[in-house]
Amino acid sequence: MVLPIVAYGDPVLRKKGVEIAKDYPNLQQLIDDMFETMERAKGVGLAAPQVNKSIRLFVIDSTRMYDEGEENEGIREVFINAKIIDETGDEWGYEEGCLSIPTIREDVYREEDIVIQYYDREFNFREKKFTGLTARVIQHEYDHIEGILFIDHLKPLKKSLLKGRLDNISKGKVSVEYKMKFPKV
Repeated sequence: MVLPIVAYGDPVLRKKGVEIAKDYPNLQQLIDDMFETMERAKGVGLAAPQVNKSIRLFVIDSTRMYDEGEENEGIREVFINAKIIDETGDEWGYEEGCLSIPTIREDVYREEDIVIQYYDREFNFREKKFTGLTARVIQHEYDHIEGILFIDHLKPLKKSLLKGRLDNISKGKVSVEYKMKFPKV
């Protein structure tokens, strides 16, 4: 089932997600719904706060960011109760966007490599290193479960220049091709 994506301005996007247990109600259905919602919205990641759940869960599909035959082909993965334990490498800029902040894209600087601990869909514990675009998608979605948005990484002047557009998004004055929930409508 496609879920409505929460728009900028909703308080749920600023809450730090809580850890969940393996028996979280309807977890597998929620994961399926999040993947379907992300795919319909043409995203590469979606965090539970974006579908109005203040829990530490996100899904990614970075395979869509790579050309077929590239050395790194990306991953399709579920991250439950994730914790980034290390970020290393050179910071590099890349234009990011967010399904909760449609029509705004800006360069965000992040470190190239991460090591993250998490539970997968079957609640198996994992500790893995990711690099490049996949690491960036994970960092972006991880920020969501920490109550951080990609615009928080922008310089204050840039962020203030976006204020009017951000206000319009929270009021529903934006055209999108997917279902959204606006806080000020």
